[in-house]
Amino acid sequence: MTNQSILSSQEFPSKAQIQAVRAYIKQSWQTLTRSHEHILEAARDPKIDHIPGTPCLIYISPQEDRSSIEQSLQKVISPEEFKQIEIRTLPAEFEQIQEHGLLYLPHTYVVPGGRFNEMYGWDSYYIQLGLLRDGEMQLAQNMVEQLVYEVEQYGTILNANRTYMLGRSQPPVLTLMILALFKYTQDQQWLQSMLPAVESYYYYWALPPHLNQGTGLSRYFAFGEGPAPEVLFDERDEQGRTHYDRIKEYYRRFEVNAYDVSLYYDPASDQLTDLFYKGDRSMRESGFDPSNRFGPFNIDIIHYAPVCLNVLLYQMEQDTAQIYEILGHHDIAQQWRDRALHRHQRIDQSLWDEESGLYFDYNFRTGERRQYEYATTFYPLWAGIASEAQAKRVWQNLEQFEAPGGILTSTHVSGNQWDAPFGWAPLNLFAIQGLDRYGYHQDAQRLAQKFISMLVKEFEKHGTLVEKYDVCACSSDVSDEIFFGYSSNEIGFGWTNGVFLELLAMLE
Repeated sequence: MTNQSILSSQEFPSKAQIQAVRAYIKQSWQTLTRSHEHILEAARDPKIDHIPGTPCLIYISPQEDRSSIEQSLQKVISPEEFKQIEIRTLPAEFEQIQEHGLLYLPHTYVVPGGRFNEMYGWDSYYIQLGLLRDGEMQLAQNMVEQLVYEVEQYGTILNANRTYMLGRSQPPVLTLMILALFKYTQDQQWLQSMLPAVESYYYYWALPPHLNQGTGLSRYFAFGEGPAPEVLFDERDEQGRTHYDRIKEYYRRFEVNAYDVSLYYDPASDQLTDLFYKGDRSMRESGFDPSNRFGPFNIDIIHYAPVCLNVLLYQMEQDTAQIYEILGHHDIAQQWRDRALHRHQRIDQSLWDEESGLYFDYNFRTGERRQYEYATTFYPLWAGIASEAQAKRVWQNLEQFEAPGGILTSTHVSGNQWDAPFGWAPLNLFAIQGLDRYGYHQDAQRLAQKFISMLVKEFEKHGTLVEKYDVCACSSDVSDEIFFGYSSNEIGFGWTNGVFLELLAMLE
């Protein structure tokens, strides 16, 4: 289908309708921006209890000088605002933190929106794509450099820059962001400066406990113990029950066959186990919080080599090889390509399911793939891992995932937001780009049209773009369909903005 026929299609929005959304996105980057001038706004966290009249806490790395940071902040905020914050140095172990707060970042950054008033690990990639499309070059560069700062000062790229997220990362997208920016700047000196953080972050994932040595593949595995603090305060329903309360009720009422429930729940005491909370934190590291992809509420995720993570690490290995190649280090580049080839072979061995023609997550505890159709099956196409035959098999399964508004997250309705009938911008982007990469251009364009059309229609109803959509009903009114985790649909929204612009560029 040509660009002209796309734009003249009756179902596709008009140029004026598209322009209205583009104008909203352009303006929203400023709304979602947090700089030192916004430090008090950034420090406020709706997900954690805060005693009125007490200062908001901002933590800095032990490697930073507190007095110099305080002085720099005093130059840009009023004395009244400065009295409402307190700068503290992080203790040696994050388990020692008693009162949670914001983790300091030195540059301006963009938050997703709504209750997500901090910088997130994998959201940042999709936000950066939008910033680059919108010509916001400095903000796009800041997004990369803030993540590098997190690696240098806090040990890894964080789920987000709050103290209660120090023990977990998010899906690895750092090299994607570095190369996306380098495409515009061609600054080799800057590219060289990124490598220490790239390698440090890679080994976060490529060594135990994130490495499962039996498969040679990686897993999500968050550090930290006990309930996630933000869940206890924020993820409550109208009856005041937390996400954990609702899960206990589920375990009491229903039989679970997807995993050994005794690992995670003690019926005698009606208590969730320490391993449950490890799984819960690890589920949050994955970004898929929650679904039933790894069994109910993704709690068994610690026993899986996931498709998404290992494809992203394959891409990171290829990206790092490309960076070394650009810088003229051909021998080192070959070492990284060899790592990528090794991971590719392990992905084929453990994650490809020939019978179904889909990629599935592999449970290394049971030695079986979990037959749970999920949109991450398109990731290997996006990264170019699939053979032509494998890509064709995945494409032949497209009808399982295609809905009126784009790509379904999964084929299962579970009451979790990362399952059907919901669709999310990142998964739609990867699926569409994956199909396009293997020559399924008409399908990719059709899906891009569907997703954009849905976003425009809902924008015209509500005046905003949001976090997630019901792609069956083509609606952003999703709260009544979500029973676990948080049910709100957040306004902003960073990654929806970025994917909208990226898909639009593909159609132009």
